[in-house]
Amino acid sequence: MKIFLLSLLVAFAAYLIAAVGGYYAIVKLSSNSHDKSMEASMTSAFVLGPIAAIITFIGAYFYFRSHG
Repeated sequence: MKIFLLSLLVAFAAYLIAAVGGYYAIVKLSSNSHDKSMEASMTSAFVLGPIAAIITFIGAYFYFRSHG
């Protein structure tokens, strides 16, 4: 249970980092001039953040399980 909760905490941190970083990257790099802030917020919250959280959770779980 400790490994699961620690992996969940790391995944939450990865979600926040990816969502905030993705938002600023999309704002800077997107050529969308109509609704750039909406594109950046939706993509970072519903695509980049969850992908980073899932990948990080899996990696952290196996890492803590093997080094625990």
